[in-house]
Amino acid sequence: QVQLVESGGGLVQPGGSLRLSCAASGSIFSRYNMGWYRQAPGKQRELVAVITSGGSTNYADSVKGRFTISRDNAKNTVYLQMNTLKPEDTAVYYCKAVRGRWDYWGQGTQVTVSS
Repeated sequence: QVQLVESGGGLVQPGGSLRLSCAASGSIFSRYNMGWYRQAPGKQRELVAVITSGGSTNYADSVKGRFTISRDNAKNTVYLQMNTLKPEDTAVYYCKAVRGRWDYWGQGTQVTVSS
């Protein structure tokens, strides 16, 4: 089992930055592929970025060049650095851990981009 707790969300103006953190506990973090997803009101949850256990990354086209996913296995934490934020980035952001047929979700953190 893996428990995930996101933090770092909040209200930011367009063009601003935020860094989300997802702290994991309960299993061997380094063996999990980790991802950030988001869900805006009235929309389906969508993939934002993923980082594999080996450190490979992939991003949604809408965030490429603005967001960076990283992980610190010593701290059992995955991060999402979000720069040049836009109003359309407003959503609840969720962390996900995947290994084989098992996957786990955090409770989410709200990000609001507004002037």
